[in-house]
Amino acid sequence: MVSNAMHPVGLPVGSINTATFGTDGVRGQVGTALTPALVMQLGFWASHVLPREGPVLIGKDSRQSGDMVSAALTAGLTAAGKEVWLIGLCPTPAVPYLIKNVGASGGIMVSASHNPPEDNGIKIFNEHGSKIDSEQQRLIESRLRGELSNPKVLSKTTNFGTTHQRTDLLNTYQEGLISSVENKKLDGVRVVLDLCWGSATACGAEVFKSLGADLTVLHDKPDGRQINVGCGSTHLAPLRKAVFETQADMGFAFDGDSDRMLAVDRHGRLIDGDHVLYLWGSNLQDHGQLPSNRLVATVMSNLGFERAWKARGGLLERTPVGDQNVHSKMISTGAALGGEQSGHILSAKHGLCGDGLLTALQIATICHEKGLTLEQWRDESFQAFPQKLVNVPLPNLNDQTDWESCEPIQKAVNKAEAAMGEDGRVLLRLSGTEPLIRVMVEAKNQLDVDSWSSHIAKTIEEHLDAA
Repeated sequence: MVSNAMHPVGLPVGSINTATFGTDGVRGQVGTALTPALVMQLGFWASHVLPREGPVLIGKDSRQSGDMVSAALTAGLTAAGKEVWLIGLCPTPAVPYLIKNVGASGGIMVSASHNPPEDNGIKIFNEHGSKIDSEQQRLIESRLRGELSNPKVLSKTTNFGTTHQRTDLLNTYQEGLISSVENKKLDGVRVVLDLCWGSATACGAEVFKSLGADLTVLHDKPDGRQINVGCGSTHLAPLRKAVFETQADMGFAFDGDSDRMLAVDRHGRLIDGDHVLYLWGSNLQDHGQLPSNRLVATVMSNLGFERAWKARGGLLERTPVGDQNVHSKMISTGAALGGEQSGHILSAKHGLCGDGLLTALQIATICHEKGLTLEQWRDESFQAFPQKLVNVPLPNLNDQTDWESCEPIQKAVNKAEAAMGEDGRVLLRLSGTEPLIRVMVEAKNQLDVDSWSSHIAKTIEEHLDAA
């Protein structure tokens, strides 16, 4: 709920329950979790973790609520004296790319990524194009709660900021995508793109066409009512169908804000983030461009991938889920490539920001340069262990940590791990974006995966419901 109390600058004090940073910014249903008053506060307080000089860029995906959220953020930012540049519809990675390109003080992307149309979200980037760190997030949260360590920031002012429409900057980002493949071409390569009614519609088809691809495009208009609905990287059936029907060489699907990508070969077989890391990483390794032969992945990455990469002489570093964790580990280890199984890939050479379009261009052009089909190149990667992810809704949002201390749940996990030994594993984690516990079971044997994932999920449901 949003309180009726007011700050001296006229901003209503919101409840922290509606504005907690998860693994990828603030996210929730518009009108309930994200209200105009709360979003305005977020914009106001976000300005206080960004440098004073330089504009703040705002981009958005195609959701119907995007204009309202952008306007509320702009109101908060300009109330704090910040200059705002509105980029409009764009992929999330366009914001950090342009921050560095124009010397902005930071940027905000309005998107709920792969969430349904009724949700929206806010991702805040600093002057280096990186997402703000946990300390800055906590500062914003504390200010939203009214915990003011410096009341002077609320003094009355007439030094308001200005707003400028800068949709022209999308061309700069588009040119950056094209230059990222270093004059490689896709002449005659049959490609299907699923643009998900979202951010990728801003420039995805244009970039691939400029490289000469023979293109088929699905869901190619910005439509906030249908974003992520039965399409994109979370629903690959339309992409597979189009690849079969057009006899395409490869297909790429993006999520709502185009920061992640999944692909399929001509037989419809999945190329996920693990495959991308292995294939792109192998190419870098072969060219001596992968320091220490190191890749960075998360705890979700497949055991089959890890074993195959080690057999190739590589080192795999694992982090908790979240691209910020991958980013941090890449910085500390000097890794050139990292990412998540979900298709969120970070390249040090290309700015350390997950970019679905850039990743698709890299995979497509490297594959074509090698003279291989994507099917053939995938065959050179690894045999994935069967893996299953079950989402268990949380019955009580106020006791999200109870499951960690629940003895029956821990016993079920221990029993499964003992039965599978070194050929399997169990991972339980709280979702950073939804009220869910995610149960992941992986093993050599599909029967073990199915039975243990079902058993553990059922145990969680029974004991959390009874709590």
